[in-house]
Amino acid sequence: MGLHDNIQSVRILKLKGLLFFLLALLTAAGLLWENLHWRPAALLAICIWASCRTYYFLFYVLEHYAGAGPYAGLWDALRGNVRD
Repeated sequence: MGLHDNIQSVRILKLKGLLFFLLALLTAAGLLWENLHWRPAALLAICIWASCRTYYFLFYVLEHYAGAGPYAGLWDALRGNVRD
């Protein structure tokens, strides 16, 4: 498998998703461990929520409701919608 080949195995794709989730949990825990107050926790939660909503908007809403896309990735989605 080359560097730029698509992953074909569903099992590897699920593992990749799990690793991203674990990475997110570990970094959030590390940030909160440094500063155990409610304000950083709330700001982190809002940041994560807003990032998820942005991703959903770029890859689902624009494609299904605005007739744009599909996009190859985040940069492609941003670049394609700035020009419009």
